[in-house]
Amino acid sequence: MMGPAHSLSGAAAWLGVGAATAAAGHPMPWPVLVVGALICAGAALAPDLDHKAATISRAFGPISRALCEIVDKLSYAVYKATRKPGDARRTGGHRTLTHTWLWAVLIGGGASAVAVLGGRWAVLGLLFVHMVLAVEGLLWRAARVSSDVLVWLLGATSAWILAGVLDQPGNGANWLFDAPGQEYLWLGLPIVLGALVHDIGDALTVSGCPILWPIPIGRKRWYPVGPPKAIRFRAGSWVELKVLMPLFMLLGGVGGAAALGVI
Repeated sequence: MMGPAHSLSGAAAWLGVGAATAAAGHPMPWPVLVVGALICAGAALAPDLDHKAATISRAFGPISRALCEIVDKLSYAVYKATRKPGDARRTGGHRTLTHTWLWAVLIGGGASAVAVLGGRWAVLGLLFVHMVLAVEGLLWRAARVSSDVLVWLLGATSAWILAGVLDQPGNGANWLFDAPGQEYLWLGLPIVLGALVHDIGDALTVSGCPILWPIPIGRKRWYPVGPPKAIRFRAGSWVELKVLMPLFMLLGGVGGAAALGVI
């Protein structure tokens, strides 16, 4: 799928989690719901770090472009080193390493560790990166015609304000993990969810997605998981733009309202 659809699906997924926790009798504080949805929307773009033309490659100028080059080469090297006889030959690393459950877990776990061990500035850094990505994905039309500096300023301002809100007692800095020193440990959860939602979205397209790597399936280690080919679609097609994106917005709205107790 394309960047905007990925971000919408990420936000909708976290709002759905919020609705589920509310239904279970443990509602999220509203700042956790909002911040988690934005982080998840941003994190849903991150697996495309292996694609030099993806939205994330433009998000941070030369830094993100260089990072995409590195991740593409790393992913390709891992693919070549671990492929089985049934896996196709490739010339690049797109939709390989960063499109797996293992990558999602590692990147989310790493983010949680950074948040806990790095303190406030680490939390601000994580929020800044994901706020910028959320702007690029959810407000993509405006982001395309705005300067990068304006998008970065919006991301930095949002990160600063949201971190301040979360720091207030009862607003969710210690949501889910309330032992001393575990503040913000939960930040990795929307990052894991965003990556997995991205992979599921790509699995619906014609190429499928090797979500299960490194678990082998038959003669393949990079098995392209997906539904029957007859119901898959091409990225950027009318199915994505006219069906899935409105559906994600509807589900996100319903999930958010349920999470806040409105319905």
